[in-house]
Amino acid sequence: MSKQTNPDNYELREEYDLSKMPVVPKGRFAPEKRAGSNVVVLDADLAKAFPDDKSVNDALRKVLELSGIPKR
Repeated sequence: MSKQTNPDNYELREEYDLSKMPVVPKGRFAPEKRAGSNVVVLDADLAKAFPDDKSVNDALRKVLELSGIPKR
C-alpha cells in the first residue's frame, strides 16, 4: 500500500463499493445496548407520524384509555 501523497485528497478509491458494506448500529441503537432498556426504535413510517417522545406517549396513553387496560 503506497502512502497518500496529498493529505487533502479524501476521495475513496473506485474499488470501494459502499453499497456492499453493512450498516452497523452504534451507541444506544445497538441491539446489545437496547436489551433490557426502555429505548425503542420506531420504523421509518411511524417516526414520521411520531416525531418526538411526547407524541408517542400521548398516543399510547390514548390507546390505554380507549382499550380499558387498567393502569398500574
